[in-house]
Amino acid sequence: MQLTEAQRMIYNTAKSFAEREIRPHVRERADDETFPLEIMRKLAESGLLAGPFPEKYGGAGIDNVSYVLLCEAIGGASPSVFTAALTVQLSLVSTAVCNFGDDAQRQRWLPDLFAAKKVGAFALTEPNVGSDPAAMELTAQRDGDDWVLNGSKFWISNGSQADLIVVFAQTDPGSRHKGVAAFVVDGDAPGLERQDIQDKMGLTASNTAALFFDGVHVGDDRLLGTAGDGFQIAQTSLESGRTSTAACAVGIIQSCLDACVSYAKQREQWGKPIAGHQLVQEMVADMATDCEAARLLTIQAAQTRDAGEPATKHVVMAKHFATEAAVKAARTAISLHGGVGYLREYPVEGLLRDAIGLSLYEGTTQIQKLLLGREVLGVNAF
Repeated sequence: MQLTEAQRMIYNTAKSFAEREIRPHVRERADDETFPLEIMRKLAESGLLAGPFPEKYGGAGIDNVSYVLLCEAIGGASPSVFTAALTVQLSLVSTAVCNFGDDAQRQRWLPDLFAAKKVGAFALTEPNVGSDPAAMELTAQRDGDDWVLNGSKFWISNGSQADLIVVFAQTDPGSRHKGVAAFVVDGDAPGLERQDIQDKMGLTASNTAALFFDGVHVGDDRLLGTAGDGFQIAQTSLESGRTSTAACAVGIIQSCLDACVSYAKQREQWGKPIAGHQLVQEMVADMATDCEAARLLTIQAAQTRDAGEPATKHVVMAKHFATEAAVKAARTAISLHGGVGYLREYPVEGLLRDAIGLSLYEGTTQIQKLLLGREVLGVNAF
């Protein structure tokens, strides 16, 4: 795999940051369910929270390949930090604003997002609407010069912490995707209530919330694009998010592999390190192959996006393969570690819980396969 010097430098910088600032505190933050705002600010100070966005708005102007390498490095240390700081703050929220906002909106919100002065959230999923976002029930109705939002959102990452929330609403019930609009709503807007979702299996250091909108007023200056652009905004942002999530999954696989190699070389049974046993070598060999395959699929998706070519096939392929491979790698890592792998003292059990989360958000594995099937067969199954 050929990377440019700039791409390698970004990966190495992010990796060093992760080992210094993130990994030593993963267990503590997971147990305390501490939202990583301090880490987000340090990422911003280090120039790692600006992503593939124009420099005129405070972005770093890097390519998507560099960005997924950054996501791999941070995500491999803490999928929770990745979720809060990268896939939500940058891949979803910043992509929506940058690609569909006007210049005034970009100037208004992007610099603060890249500097971690404001936290963003992406409110698409609802209690009764998950894989079929065109069926959303939250409505936006005209009231003079304002829009009035009523309804609820669920499973919203950063939801309770967000200063800015990209909210998707139906402006014309019955028209499905053609009536969906996207608004940027302040986290403290009158009529908005937020409630933490607790006791998650994994990703515990990232905040997840339910949002309740009761007559929330927003003006046209909060509308991204036009009232019918919301579905396209969601799909474009999710494509970015799925690419970065695949990269985080690669980071999880690499962390599992590193842990297994280290443990297998020091753990002895039958008079020698277990690294010398054939079944252990098979487990590690399969994990190493999955890691490289997932990484190459993810980089291919990023390269396709950099080229401005249709990337849906490559993105969903990378997302579903990498996240499922991460779940498999973490399960294998626990088995290789034996009893100690089942202890919270060792990181691999936490990586399994986090990896399962990645396979669910931004489109489940099954949805990714349906999207890929449509790309390959040209037939829509839903």
